[in-house]
Amino acid sequence: MSTTEIPAGTWVIDPSHSEVGFSVRHLMVSKVKGNFHTFDGTITIGENPLDSSVTASVDLDSISTRDEGRDAHLRSADFFETETYPKLTFASTSVLADDGDFKVTGDLTIKGVTQQVVLDLEFNGVSGDPWGGTRSGFSAVTEISRKDFGIDFNIPLDGGGHVVGDKIKIFLEVEAVLQGADVPAEANA
Repeated sequence: MSTTEIPAGTWVIDPSHSEVGFSVRHLMVSKVKGNFHTFDGTITIGENPLDSSVTASVDLDSISTRDEGRDAHLRSADFFETETYPKLTFASTSVLADDGDFKVTGDLTIKGVTQQVVLDLEFNGVSGDPWGGTRSGFSAVTEISRKDFGIDFNIPLDGGGHVVGDKIKIFLEVEAVLQGADVPAEANA
């Protein structure tokens, strides 16, 4: 089964087939990319897809930019302050159709600060899996100002600019598994 229609119900994000990533300007000449290894989330699809919702949580300690020194600095009080604020959370507030795709508006909380963000969401389809389960796929992207969340550490550069850009592009690749009594346990693995 493969379809562009998503069944109503509760879907759980499969972290082993999903990614929460980001990119940020470095020295104004390149972009550093990273991701988070530990996260979870639930997508509730309504009979009308515009009545759907999503909640998600990201363990900020699981950040990886492929440089342990930089990752440790990002966990520190200069950036995420993970000892005090271990999680990033998202809870949607609305879903709107957008020329075949969707705009998902929600409350993003980082470091104790909540701001409204809009995710540009692409629904990638639904498919059965080898274990008798049903999976759906989504791609989403948004851009935030880290300063809006109280993350304003930076080092100025000679001649202007800063070491780390303010705008953070967040991208998501999500595979979710439909939950229910008729779904085999191994389909949720």
